[in-house]
Amino acid sequence: MCSSRAMTYLILLFFIILPQATTAQVSHWQLGGNGLAWSENDTTRLFVDFESTPGAIQPTYFTPEETVFSQIDNWAFWRDPSDRVFDYLDGETPRMWKWNHGIPDPSENGSWLIDADPATYNPPKASDVEKETFTMDVAVPVPAVAFGFIPPIEGFRSDGTPLKTDFIPAFQVTAATVSEPPVIEGNVNPLSTVLADVDNNFTPEVRVDFERQYLRFVRYRRQISLLDEEREVNTIDNLSSVALLGTISEFQLFAEGVPQRSIYKTKITDIGELVNFGRLFWKGTAFRMVDGVPVKTPDAQAVLKIEMRTGRDESPAVFHEYMDTGLERVVSRDYFENNLRTRFLRVHAEADLTERQPKPGIRASISYDADNWTFWSAPFVESGQPISLNSGSYLQLRITMESASFDDWVRLDSLWIETAPLLAGDVQGELARLDDPQPARGFTEVSLGEMTDFVYDLKADFETVDAPGFDLLRIRTGNRTQFKSLQLGEGLLDTAPTEVTEEADGLLIRLPERITRANNPPLRVVFGTEVFEFATNFHSEVLDTEREVLPQPVVGADVSEALSTNSLRVLGISGESPNFVQDLNISAPVFTPNGDGINDELNISYALYRLPSAVPVVLDVYRLDGRRVAQVEIGQQDSGPQTLRWDGRDANGALLPPGIYLTTISLLSDFSVAPQFRTVGIAY
Repeated sequence: MCSSRAMTYLILLFFIILPQATTAQVSHWQLGGNGLAWSENDTTRLFVDFESTPGAIQPTYFTPEETVFSQIDNWAFWRDPSDRVFDYLDGETPRMWKWNHGIPDPSENGSWLIDADPATYNPPKASDVEKETFTMDVAVPVPAVAFGFIPPIEGFRSDGTPLKTDFIPAFQVTAATVSEPPVIEGNVNPLSTVLADVDNNFTPEVRVDFERQYLRFVRYRRQISLLDEEREVNTIDNLSSVALLGTISEFQLFAEGVPQRSIYKTKITDIGELVNFGRLFWKGTAFRMVDGVPVKTPDAQAVLKIEMRTGRDESPAVFHEYMDTGLERVVSRDYFENNLRTRFLRVHAEADLTERQPKPGIRASISYDADNWTFWSAPFVESGQPISLNSGSYLQLRITMESASFDDWVRLDSLWIETAPLLAGDVQGELARLDDPQPARGFTEVSLGEMTDFVYDLKADFETVDAPGFDLLRIRTGNRTQFKSLQLGEGLLDTAPTEVTEEADGLLIRLPERITRANNPPLRVVFGTEVFEFATNFHSEVLDTEREVLPQPVVGADVSEALSTNSLRVLGISGESPNFVQDLNISAPVFTPNGDGINDELNISYALYRLPSAVPVVLDVYRLDGRRVAQVEIGQQDSGPQTLRWDGRDANGALLPPGIYLTTISLLSDFSVAPQFRTVGIAY
C-alpha cells in the first residue's frame, strides 16, 4: 500500500508529465510486424517471399526443382510495352515476346508457354523458321542453373503421333544479363551468352544445365535441321505449308539462390489526413544459405533500399484524351482505360504496329502530377534517416532487396514512418540573388565557389487547415551560411530575430513572433553562402518549439511579386564545361585476383562534381580492341570523393582472363561525360 508521501509524489509527477504528454503529437504508420499486412498492401511483388517468416518479407530463394517462370504472375507480352501496357516499368514487370519475320510481335499465345500447364501449347509455325524467336525477360537477374522445354502431355499430331513424343530437332538458346540490341538487318541477334546450339536432337524433354550465373534474358530460336530439309524435299509446297517437327508446351528456367533484386511496391495509401513526415525506420535481418539452412549473417552481401513518394490526391498520374484539334484534355483513369482506344494498330497480321491519328476516342499522354505529388525520393539505405518530403495525405513505398551474392539476402521484418499534424496548410518559399531578384532567364544562377547574397521570401497558408503555426525556420544551403537580416511585415522592416544559429549546412532562425492564422505577416531572410554543385535546392523547413511535432518542409512557389523565380533551386555556372568525373586513379597497374589474399582487388578512387542529385554509377571495363567485357553496377552516388574495389569479375561474377584492360567510371544519366581511361593488367 502506498504511503501518503509516496501518493503525493506520484500526483506531482503526473502533473509534471501531463503537459509534455499533451504536446507530443508524433505518430507512426507501420507496415509489417504488428502493422498493415505485407501481402494485402502491394501493387508490385517481384520474387517476394511472404511465407517463410509470417509478418515479414524477403527475396524468393529459388530451388532447381521449381521453375522461375511459375513464380511470375504479371507477364507483359510485348518487346517494348512502355507505350502499350499501363503502369509498365522496366525492371519491375517480366515480359515475353516473339519476333515474327523480323517484326516485334506480341506473343498472342505466349502465355501458354510459361503458364506451368503442360497441357497448353502453341502450334509451331513453319514460315521463316529461323526468324521466329521467343524471348523471356524476368525483369531482374536471377541465379540461373538450367533452361529447358517440354512437349504437351496430351494431344496428337495430324499423322497420329502423340505430342508428348514430338521432339525439336534443332534449336538455339542464348541469354544475357542486360538488354542488348535486338536486330541486325531484320534478323534477331543471338544474345551474348550461348547456352545451347543443337542441330541434332531427338529428345522431347530438353534441359540444358550450366554453371550458376546471373541471367535476366533468355532467347529461344527454332533452327532448320536435316529432318526439316528432308520433309521440305518430299512435299509439293514449300516449307511454309508444313507443320514443323516439335511442339513446346512449356519453357522452363531453373535457378538456385536469390535474385539480384526483389521488388515490393505498396499501393497508394490514404493516410486519412494531411501530415508531415519525419524519419523512416525499419527492422531487417541478414541471412546466408548454408547447406540448405538460412543462417543469420550480419556481413551478408545484401542491402535494403527504400524509396518513397507523397501526394495530396489519390493518383500521381494524369490521363489525357486527344481532342479534335489534336490537343489533349484531362480524363479520368477509368475513362482512359475502359473507353479510349490504344494509340497503336496493325493494318494486317504481318505488319508492324503504327500509331493512330490523334483524334477524339484515342488515348493521349499520361503525365506526372507534379503539382500534387513528389517524385520518388533517393533510396534510403539506413534506418532512421529523415524523409525530407513534402507533407501529404497519400504515400507510396518502393522496396528493393538487393543481393550481391547468390545465397545472401535481407529479410525485412517491418518498417514505420513518423507522422505528425501540419503546422500550416502550406508553407511556401521563393529564392533569388539579392542583386538579381527577377532574373531574365527565370531562375537563380550563381558562380560556383563564390560568396553570394540571397533573398528568401516565405509565406504560410492557414485557410485550408486549422493548424497551430510555427516559430522556427531552418534553411539548408549545404554549406556554411552567413545571416544578414530578417524582415517582417507589409513594409518588410528589419527585425531582430530571437536567436540565429549558423549550422554546418545552413541557418536556424528563431522568429521574434509566432506565425499563426491570426499573425501571418510577410517574411524575408537575407543571407550569404557559397554554392559548389551544378544544381541544388535550398531545402527549408519550419518548426514549433511549443510542441513535440515534426518539421514541415517549405515548398518552392510564387511567393512575392518582388521575386520571379518561383522556386528554391539554384544553378551553379562556370566558364568551363562541367567535368562530372575527375581525379580517376587506380591503386596498381597490375593485380592478381587469384584468391590468395595478396593483391586480389583493385582500389579505384575518383571524385564526382556538380551533380544535381545522386545518379547510378558503373565501372566499365574494355578490352584493348574496344569491346566492353564488364559493366559492374556501383549504385547511386552523389557529388564528392568516392572509392570502390573491383575483384576482376564481370557483372555475372566470372573472372576476366589475364590481359590488359581499360577501365573508366560512367554515369547512367543524361549528363555527357568524357571518359577517363586507366589501363590495368590482370595476371594469375
